[in-house]
Amino acid sequence: MLLHGNPNVGKSTIFNSLTGMHQHTGNWPGKTVANAVGTCTYHNKELLLVDIPGTYSLMSNSEEEEIARNYICFGNPDTTVVILDATCLERNLNLVYQIMEITPKIVVCVNLMDEAKKKGIKIDLEEMEQILGVPVVGTIARKKKTLNNLLNKTVEVCKSKEIFPKKIKYLPIIEKCIEVLKPEVEKILPDDKKYLSRWICLKLIDGEKKIINEINNNLNIELDNEPELNKTLQNVEEILENNGEQIGRVQDKIISSIVFKAENVVQDVVSYDNRDYNYKDRKIDKIITSKKFGIPIMIIFLGVIFWLTIVGANYPSQLLSHLFNWLQEKIIYVFEYLNAPQWMKGILIDGMYRTLTWVIAVMLPPMAIFFPLFTMLEDLGYLPRLAFNLDKFFRKAGSSRKTSTYNVHGIWL
Repeated sequence: MLLHGNPNVGKSTIFNSLTGMHQHTGNWPGKTVANAVGTCTYHNKELLLVDIPGTYSLMSNSEEEEIARNYICFGNPDTTVVILDATCLERNLNLVYQIMEITPKIVVCVNLMDEAKKKGIKIDLEEMEQILGVPVVGTIARKKKTLNNLLNKTVEVCKSKEIFPKKIKYLPIIEKCIEVLKPEVEKILPDDKKYLSRWICLKLIDGEKKIINEINNNLNIELDNEPELNKTLQNVEEILENNGEQIGRVQDKIISSIVFKAENVVQDVVSYDNRDYNYKDRKIDKIITSKKFGIPIMIIFLGVIFWLTIVGANYPSQLLSHLFNWLQEKIIYVFEYLNAPQWMKGILIDGMYRTLTWVIAVMLPPMAIFFPLFTMLEDLGYLPRLAFNLDKFFRKAGSSRKTSTYNVHGIWL
């Protein structure tokens, strides 16, 4: 049983509630990327749970996304539980549709239902289940009794062979390319991995070499060295060129289809007691992402953070420096009292102690200020807006469009 979802949707809370393990796997600044593994017992059956780092997409723009994508594709989880934030379904559904391309064994867990209720948000879970074609469960992560239905659905999906997620229909030109490629891809794949054929077709159309190499390595195939497939790829390239497109240049259109579908689902399943409940958020969005104010606000925010980091770190650095100097005097007194040889004092005090304390006094304060402030910006949702503001500049500079563009679509639209 694999747990996945966007950051800050209660994924690790659900993991801890089910397993009793208080571990975290995060992707905030300075946090080590790792998987947490635990077990829980349900109806006398032991379930193995894996909590992988939260990501906004599976487009492999970061180490966390690579870990998540590779585990879902090649780790053979019996079920993938995709955890969503009930207060912002539209953003979270983007990831659901990407995972549905990779595996049919999905349970959608709509978490934070209590927070949605407080905000006057109502979600028709049954309708959502009909639209997605996979089981949908509402939960409150901190209340373990609400997780029993999640475990029940998960066990059912593990046993079932009759789950058919309703995947996205992309633009006709992309669907045509998939239709042309799919028979050749299926010939190459092992029988137990043929369900990946559509997703692999998308990666071939998008020309994502890194992901294609991962597919080759994990499935022991060589997509690049298959004559029939390469010939078909040339035909696909001609189809795209005839429609003004190129292999490797269609990811924006794939993302747009996902975003558009997520919007439609939310319109069908979500209702509000107060339709203007997020009016202030939308108004703030318009200001901080506007052409007129977006860049100046960014400069002010980042300027304040760097100023607080640089200036604010001076005071604790001085305190630490004075403390370490005071300790050094005491340590020297002890060495003199013990008649320690000069070479030992040189190595331990002048060498190791002074170097270590200098690094701590200089580096610790700015890190202790900068990382919490930067994490706060991420939690407030400003970083994706920042990505939106800088996307045009990244494109002009020839930087990776995939990273900046997908952050915009995957995080806040």
